[in-house]
Amino acid sequence: MKMLAKTTCCGGCREPMRTAAAPAKHRHCVAGPDPSACRGRKDHAVPLRLTFRLIVTFALLFPALAHAHAILEDSTPPVGGSVPAGSVDLQLRFNSRIDRARSRLTLSRPDKSRDVVPIAPDSPPDIIAAHIDTTPGAYVLRWQVLAVDGHITRGDIPFTVTAH
Repeated sequence: MKMLAKTTCCGGCREPMRTAAAPAKHRHCVAGPDPSACRGRKDHAVPLRLTFRLIVTFALLFPALAHAHAILEDSTPPVGGSVPAGSVDLQLRFNSRIDRARSRLTLSRPDKSRDVVPIAPDSPPDIIAAHIDTTPGAYVLRWQVLAVDGHITRGDIPFTVTAH
């Protein structure tokens, strides 16, 4: 079988144009690079339909994925805030649901020691809650959360504990 120059048909099948002895599914290529010859052909319609479906799927999913990263919206104690010494309830509210099993809180105390803070299992899906006992001094609560989109987000909440 004799091949012509490296020219493709209308670009849909990416097969080189062939002589009149071309296989049946590419007979439309024999006439030359005529885009109208490919309209409505099944072998070209499938990739176009698949491409269209992929574009629509990504367009619909992209906004949801972009907003799924866990961003800290509010915390108790607030960043740079102060609380009285004693029992302190921690609460971190995020803009998306959090996977508590794969998230963690670490408390840096005034003496530079660090404690892993257990996360309460019964808070709403977008809130991480915990309870700590404190003495006066400067603290830093380090948080690391896994959002439902699979991305890990980290941050620090420095706060001060004052005497009663």
